[in-house]
Amino acid sequence: MKKIIIHSIPILVSFIGLAIYCHTFNPIILRGPEFLKFYFTLTIGFYFSVICLKFFRENLSKVSFYFMIFIFLLGIVKLFRGLSLDRPIGILISILVAEIIVNVIFISAEFKDKTKY
Repeated sequence: MKKIIIHSIPILVSFIGLAIYCHTFNPIILRGPEFLKFYFTLTIGFYFSVICLKFFRENLSKVSFYFMIFIFLLGIVKLFRGLSLDRPIGILISILVAEIIVNVIFISAEFKDKTKY
């Protein structure tokens, strides 16, 4: 339960900022810079919460991986929407590549911790 609350805080902050500044709850309909601000805030906040859990020597749970997958799929959906509308998507691709690298690092570290015992 504690992990769900810790991971939900950056997501709630991102969506509250989305509602306040963009007047919507749907991040898919946002244009480029607004979506990138939202997505960057979401990813940085979430991975900061993951680092906080690692700092307190907590293991990542399935909930953490589900949040990682949700955030990544949101970026993929927006990537495909940008491709279909012929919009520039270079920054989003670089964020998604960085997210893949960070996910692989966290998953490999978690797998290493599970096999150690």
